[in-house]
This record gives sequence, C-alpha cells and structure tokens, in this order.
Amino acid sequence: MDAVDLVLRKFDGRPHRQVTARLLGEDEFGTWLSTPRGTVVTYHYGRRPTGVTRVDAVRLIPAEGWWMAMFLAAPDRRELYCDIITPARWTGPAEITVIDLDIDLVRYRQGKRVEVEDEDEFEQHRREMGYPPEIVAGALAGAASLHEALELDREPFAAHYRKWLGAPT
Repeated sequence: MDAVDLVLRKFDGRPHRQVTARLLGEDEFGTWLSTPRGTVVTYHYGRRPTGVTRVDAVRLIPAEGWWMAMFLAAPDRRELYCDIITPARWTGPAEITVIDLDIDLVRYRQGKRVEVEDEDEFEQHRREMGYPPEIVAGALAGAASLHEALELDREPFAAHYRKWLGAPT
C-alpha cells in the first residue's frame, strides 16, 4: 500500500498539521487512508512538534465536500472526529492538501453524542485572515450538513467505515 502525506494548512498558508498515512483505496464516499496506532503526526502549533496516534484510525477524504473524517478504533471514547476544511486536493502524486477551517465535529461512542468544537476559533480566524464569503458559506454549510449526517447516523458514518477500519495496513 502506498504512503500518502496528508497536509493541513491554515487559510493564510501556514502549516498546521501533517501525517503520513497508508492509502487503503477509494469507494463512492471518497479516499480512505489508514493511520495505525503509533503513526507520527507533526504539529505546527502548540508545545509539541510531534506526537503519535493512540489508536488505529481510518480517514475519509471525500471527493467533494467541506469536511474530512477520522474514524477511531476502541478504546478511544470518540467514535469519529471531523475537520471542516476546504475541499481536498491532490497536490502531488502522494500528497493531499486541505485548508483547516477550525470547526470540528466529534461524535462520542457513548450515546452517539455529537459536539461542535472551535466555532470561536473559526470566527476569530474569519476576521483575522479575512475568509471570503464563499469560504464562510462553504464551511458553515459543510458543518451543518455533516452535523445532520452524524446525528442521523447516515453512511458512511453508521457502519460502512468499519470495513475500512478493519482493513490490513
């Protein structure tokens, strides 16, 4: 399986986070990447420059859409973590780049509770970095439709991802 660099940047172009994943394949929902437990993640913010993933996970990069999802294996209390982003684009033969637009949605295993995080950060960066109206509209519409899909347990968020989470890496 091929290595793919997943690069997250902020709207002003500065690096945010990067992880090298394994390409699992594609289906009607998008491109599936694996980040097994212990995968190194590079952070361009905060105190620690690198970390490692604590559980196995698969990431879904939709062909179109203003989000990407990370499905986490047990025992993580989160079932999935989604970033609101600009639509992903291949920026090299083995590199996918997205612009992280701050808003995150998390669904917890217990009770399938969905929480929206960092809306305040979105508002702050919207002003500081001058997000254009089409970026704001795309991010907010993406967050709303994703929230509904998570609440209603629509695929690929219901059970489809389990096929990929169990795939060999």
